[in-house]
Amino acid sequence: MKAPRLSAAGLAVALLGALVATPAPATADPSPTLSTDTSTCDTDPATPKRQFRAMWISSVVNIDWPTKASQTAPDRTAVQKAEYLGWLDLAERLNHNAVVVQVRPTADAFWPSPYEPWSEYLTGVRGQDPGWDPLAFLVDEAHKRNLEFHAWFNPYRVSMPAPGGAGADVNQLAPNHPARQHPDWTFAYPPAGVAGSRLYYNPGIPEVRAFVQTAMLDAVKRYDVDGVHFDDYFYPYPSGTHQVPDDATFAQYNRGFTDKADWRRDNIDLLVREMGEQVKAVKPWVKFGVSPFGIWRNKSVDPLGSDTTGSQSYDIISADTRKWVKEEWIDYVVPQLYWYIGQYPAADYARLVPWWAETVRGTKVQLYIGQADYKSGDPAYGSFWMNPNELSNHLTLNRSYPEVLGNVHFSAVQVKANRLGATDIYAAEHYSKPALVPAMPHLAAKPLLFPVVTGASRTDDGVRLSWRQPANGVGPLGTATSYAIYRFDGAGRPDGCALADATHLVDTVRATPGAVQSWLDRTAEPGRTYTYLVTALDRLSNESPAGPARVVR
Repeated sequence: MKAPRLSAAGLAVALLGALVATPAPATADPSPTLSTDTSTCDTDPATPKRQFRAMWISSVVNIDWPTKASQTAPDRTAVQKAEYLGWLDLAERLNHNAVVVQVRPTADAFWPSPYEPWSEYLTGVRGQDPGWDPLAFLVDEAHKRNLEFHAWFNPYRVSMPAPGGAGADVNQLAPNHPARQHPDWTFAYPPAGVAGSRLYYNPGIPEVRAFVQTAMLDAVKRYDVDGVHFDDYFYPYPSGTHQVPDDATFAQYNRGFTDKADWRRDNIDLLVREMGEQVKAVKPWVKFGVSPFGIWRNKSVDPLGSDTTGSQSYDIISADTRKWVKEEWIDYVVPQLYWYIGQYPAADYARLVPWWAETVRGTKVQLYIGQADYKSGDPAYGSFWMNPNELSNHLTLNRSYPEVLGNVHFSAVQVKANRLGATDIYAAEHYSKPALVPAMPHLAAKPLLFPVVTGASRTDDGVRLSWRQPANGVGPLGTATSYAIYRFDGAGRPDGCALADATHLVDTVRATPGAVQSWLDRTAEPGRTYTYLVTALDRLSNESPAGPARVVR
């Protein structure tokens, strides 16, 4: 988005601030501000300026965080905090700019919810208070590192399988669990007593849909999350020949539908549309995204479908994901394209990426791709996944489709495992520089003024920059949330295209409200001349013009 021109008075004040209190070794370039509209510039596809980069941090059955071992540690809270900070360290090393953290895995909560019990994955005991507020810590620590925090919710899953089919026993839930108070809200699938059985909230009951929306929205209201994220669990995935037991629900709540499959899809449509509307009503800047199963429908069944032959989310879990995109009920979509590039007729990655790119084309919905890091280096998934370059090849293929604006990797423990060195390879080839989160121009914003650099000098540790941010609003709109810092070799004003990609982007930092901002360039080499530019970013990563350049010799 091209920022409007500052008034003459505003520009004069900003320039004056930029020229005062400057140490002798640094000089200011009083030339006009540098616009960040670089739409006509040539760029390096290996260093995109904007790209969503994240990993899923799963809490269900303690996949990633917190670990099961931490539940019994004498200093459990400290151990779990340290574990989470370790995942943020990894995200920073990989130049990620977001984390997607599961905070409601089984109709429970990682915060003191007035609606649902504490998650068993914190303490090992369903409903047990862990003695601290994990969600507050998760959000705050991510923001300290200028990582977006997307709160990952599973809407309808109530329990996980247990030995002997006991996962469907409502009496095994926390004593205060709403499902124990309203067992009629749930169904078991597969049937109770069958291996793999678990409980689900019934999506066809209007009170259930309203309840789960209220429970999830509580976190949005009370915590500074950047996004609300659903995974691919809506109606349960089929298990053998067992049928979802919702005949009575359909008879009571069919809303005039005569076809149960259409009614089920409409139930999930209502969940997605209403949740998006409620999120925006509470906090218009919070993004709403869904990560669906990677195949909507096959072309052999529907001419609008993809050139695949695998399972279809439209049919098996009642998720009309293409409709959600076309109706723009969501802000972003992350299809789980967990297949390799090659002659795999069921689902070839190289066939699905262009289908999803075409699906979002012309809409306001952003496309990120879900990557199967868990398959890399595991021979159980076939020889293609024994190629250390497979994941990097996925990201290279994505460059051919401008609609692909990022990737999310499943999951954190697999990213860290780095089997075959695959993580190192794709990080070096695609995440070598920081990147800004893609802006969402369809969401409300107020243009930012450019930062005023008030100091630039050498220290024993590198180069210290400091700046102030002129106020331009109250609340999230018009307020700087973070800053982007660009560095160039030598002296002289860079041209506008110098900011078109991330070649010169050295860091992004979180804003400290009401304070002079400061940043240390620890990679600056003694004796070299550098030119620095600083821009401001709002909650949605809209970027201000760059202020006057500062030269440090």
